[in-house]
Amino acid sequence: METNFRALGHSGIRVSALGLGCWAIGGEFSTPDGQPLGWGRVDDEESVRAVRRALDLGVTFFDTADTYGAGHSERVLGRALGARRGEVVVATKWGNVFDERSRVLLGSDDSLDHARRALIGSLRRLGTDYIDLYQFHVSDADPGRGAELRDLCEEFVREGLVRAYAWSTDDPGRAAVFGAGAHCAAVQHRLNVLQDAPEMLALCEGEGLASVNRSPLAMGLLAGKRGAGEALEAGDIRSAPPAWLEGFSAGGAADPEWLKRVHAVRDVLTSGGRTLAQGALAWIWGRSPLTVPIPGFRTVAQVEENAGAIGKGPLTPAQLKEIDGILGR
Repeated sequence: METNFRALGHSGIRVSALGLGCWAIGGEFSTPDGQPLGWGRVDDEESVRAVRRALDLGVTFFDTADTYGAGHSERVLGRALGARRGEVVVATKWGNVFDERSRVLLGSDDSLDHARRALIGSLRRLGTDYIDLYQFHVSDADPGRGAELRDLCEEFVREGLVRAYAWSTDDPGRAAVFGAGAHCAAVQHRLNVLQDAPEMLALCEGEGLASVNRSPLAMGLLAGKRGAGEALEAGDIRSAPPAWLEGFSAGGAADPEWLKRVHAVRDVLTSGGRTLAQGALAWIWGRSPLTVPIPGFRTVAQVEENAGAIGKGPLTPAQLKEIDGILGR
């Protein structure tokens, strides 16, 4: 890749072109009625080893949220980083209310008072005195409230608690509300080879924002490990997918139509000796120089595979055009 680093907007913060998403290492948590929200059981010691391996491989950007594992992801990440905290950029999110003891998500709260309480809680769990990128996690909140929270984030910056901020949303209009703030550096949104986001990328280019990409592997469908009809453990969110989680049916079976599309683009994605997952990340880097994909992980092996994509670089414009043709875009 021409550069292994990306700028977070105009913040002056630089991150590795590949980040890592820390949802899965939070372990199991659920809604009050038992709907799973995590990715199943997790080994905290393996999670710590994986984060430290990522550091050794040059990954400097870690994205979590206070609600992942009901606080557990932040605690594990903070422990894994330890004395190396100053070497990395930590992003977390707020806007949800949860019970740490029972690991239950109780709802959302977009109030200004909750934002400050949540920030203090995240700082404590992460074992740090500042957050590099603080992200609003209620994707469909009222834009007017978003403007108030943007201004509050500016206060957090002045207080030295936050370096930059973003909205985690798939709506360009809402992202633009935060984008009007002086220290807004990014928008976190869904982007993968099966689910393009041209309007959001256009906004990022127009406003000078980084595009932080969740679901870069389409919740695992682009990792090449899922077959049609293959079941998942009960604690995995994909085993009982909520309405917003596309590509999976009841019981966690991968949608055959989605798998057909993955198969159709496999040869292009695996060019140059890439694995399927590495090709999916290469597509994102080829899509825009502002992108920072944040694939999830639970093991050292997953980290090593994802980090291995960096040296292989982005797909070419011709390859992106070929994929658009195959998918009828």
